[in-house]
Amino acid sequence: MKEIILKAENISKQYRLGQVGTGTLSHDINRWWHKILGKENPYLKIGDVNDRSTKGTSDYVWALQDINFEVERGEVLGIIGKNGAGKSTLLKILSKVTAPTTGSIKSRGRIASLLEVGTGFNGEMTGRENIFLNGAILGMTKKEITSKLDEIIEFSGCERYIDTPVKRYSSGMTVRLAFAVAAFLEPEILVVDEVLAVGDAEFQKKAIGKMQDISRSGGRTVLFVSHNMAAVKQLCTRGIVLEYGKVVFNDTSHNAVDFYLSQNSEKSEQLLEERTDRRGSGKIKIKDLYFVDNKKNEVSQVISGEALNICLEIDKLIDIDFNKLRVGINFIDQNENICLSFLSDEMNTNFSFLEKSNIFMLEIPNLYLRAETYNIRVLLAEIDFDENNFLDVIENVKSLEVLQGYIWENGKFNRKGNYAILPGNFLPYGKE
Repeated sequence: MKEIILKAENISKQYRLGQVGTGTLSHDINRWWHKILGKENPYLKIGDVNDRSTKGTSDYVWALQDINFEVERGEVLGIIGKNGAGKSTLLKILSKVTAPTTGSIKSRGRIASLLEVGTGFNGEMTGRENIFLNGAILGMTKKEITSKLDEIIEFSGCERYIDTPVKRYSSGMTVRLAFAVAAFLEPEILVVDEVLAVGDAEFQKKAIGKMQDISRSGGRTVLFVSHNMAAVKQLCTRGIVLEYGKVVFNDTSHNAVDFYLSQNSEKSEQLLEERTDRRGSGKIKIKDLYFVDNKKNEVSQVISGEALNICLEIDKLIDIDFNKLRVGINFIDQNENICLSFLSDEMNTNFSFLEKSNIFMLEIPNLYLRAETYNIRVLLAEIDFDENNFLDVIENVKSLEVLQGYIWENGKFNRKGNYAILPGNFLPYGKE
């Protein structure tokens, strides 16, 4: 039997631009009068979608519209979407920081929220005093808080400063302590926003490990918002994708991330076939290049260590012997250095199949590059990669954003950087 611990029904949130509260006195009186008459709030029928890229025609904006979902006990739900999609607004409503304009939230048990650095902390009070303050806000007794105090302090790594006022903490120290309080006081539902990104790599690893522990062994529910797609895949059991305040996808975390990355794909502003900054004889030309995942979804981002396919379409302007065709694809970092290179002659690839087709693909089972944005250079040559043999060479064909990955699957994400990672192991060595 499913045990639903949290249910969102028809949640919508409307804001009035440039105003604190609901707007003018006349608007409030109008709402009150409609309520007396038993009619609907007249301002629910107006308002623009929350698209920051357009000017809009209304002073009212819908940050969320008709959100519906259920969360089971022990489930870890990832909420992903672009900036402004409504993720933080949804978490604030779920945490009861703000009320929805329409709809309702039904929950069972205590909810602990970690939405912003230092949420619920008093800067004048010490770290120790804030632990008791936050525990009391969560409905814990002093005895319960005291029993967890040593674990909270140890996990936070702030033991030396625990009796120092929080206003003297760095943002990283503050979020460490806030997360430790929220996690160790064992709420039934833990709500965590992108605030974890403030912490260092060591803390992020500890925090994700702790969230896994409380969901798997403790049977508690976690709602997690992050732009780290590898973390969402690793931690979450299910994911929902928000776009302009609406749920556009709800499935397993892996499928949700794949959908988000495919939706985030952007078309090049200039058609490749129109580019004039190219070298080579021009016997054949690169007409198009795009990235796809293993489900054939077009993407512009990929998680480090995961599969990527690069599709190329060519124009055959003059017949050539495709047995002699050579193709090179280079990944170039922001300093114009080659970080990764695929050369067809080294791979012993024969392109005779292009006699009947004009599209081919480079399949990369695991893209072992660190998190960074890379530009793609493509080289078409005949017989050999020599200046005299080039058919078509284009710099900066497309850019690809590589996101932090979980290559080693040991609870630690690979660091960011502009260089490759190769699989390997450190092992003891001894001569027999």
